[in-house]
Amino acid sequence: MSLKVLLDTDIGSDIDDAVCLAYLLAQSECELLGITTVTGEAEKRAMLASALCRVAGKEVPIFPGAEKPLVVPQKQPQAPQARALRKWDHKRQFPHGQAVEFLRQTIRAHPGEVTLLTIGPLTNVALLFRVDPEIPALLKGLVMICGVFTNRLAGVGPDEWNAILDPHATAIVYNAPVAVHRSLGVEVTCQVQMDRQQVEVEFHAELLRPVLDFAGIWFEDTDVITFHDPLAALTLFDDQVCRFERGTVEVELDSERVQGMTHWTPGGPDARHEVALEVNVRRFFERFFAVFG
Repeated sequence: MSLKVLLDTDIGSDIDDAVCLAYLLAQSECELLGITTVTGEAEKRAMLASALCRVAGKEVPIFPGAEKPLVVPQKQPQAPQARALRKWDHKRQFPHGQAVEFLRQTIRAHPGEVTLLTIGPLTNVALLFRVDPEIPALLKGLVMICGVFTNRLAGVGPDEWNAILDPHATAIVYNAPVAVHRSLGVEVTCQVQMDRQQVEVEFHAELLRPVLDFAGIWFEDTDVITFHDPLAALTLFDDQVCRFERGTVEVELDSERVQGMTHWTPGGPDARHEVALEVNVRRFFERFFAVFG
């Protein structure tokens, strides 16, 4: 039985968003109900998502969403990978100002069935939860790439990009009463990496060709892809790739520190958040590439 998924993404900045979307499009157990984009140049991000959907031969509703954080200044104004769009067929016009309403109507049409996967700043999701406070309780689950929760990986943290880009949205989303509220922090996702040479060898499937093209822009600044977002997506279909533990997450909004820092307390009678603590790297790569045939 397929899993109904909504994807909220800032595709076009870090390459792992495109890798994640390719995985979802290739995953036979995924019913991708729609895609919303977030942060600067949201329409160009929608175009990038459209290019992948066209290569996959799938018609997926795509809506550009909020381009600016709720309160703080924008730190991610551009979508650099949009430079590669000239090589790929893609949709050029999208509905504007409808992303949050699309999410709201889709979740209400399938109460208790939709998993919302967020792999960018949480602006769209916070607006959704504010516009319709019943939505969190209507979700099957919320899975996020967000935060740092332990000190188990040297040199990682103490803050995380998605969480700090819109800290007030991050706080709203962590306070929402979702039945399954899961987070994968960078101290776990940074363990799943592949260098440029490996990527160029392994990304040979048809659906990964545009991703490899987008990655050419990403590789101008680094020689490594970290599979943050694909790991989150794969946990939707494989409950053995990560180990989660329940606890409570609080979000730092003190102006004297980095806004958006996450603080996790494990256990407790009122624990409502699940945080990834371990990842099986070998299992991840086996299951990830398996969907591409």
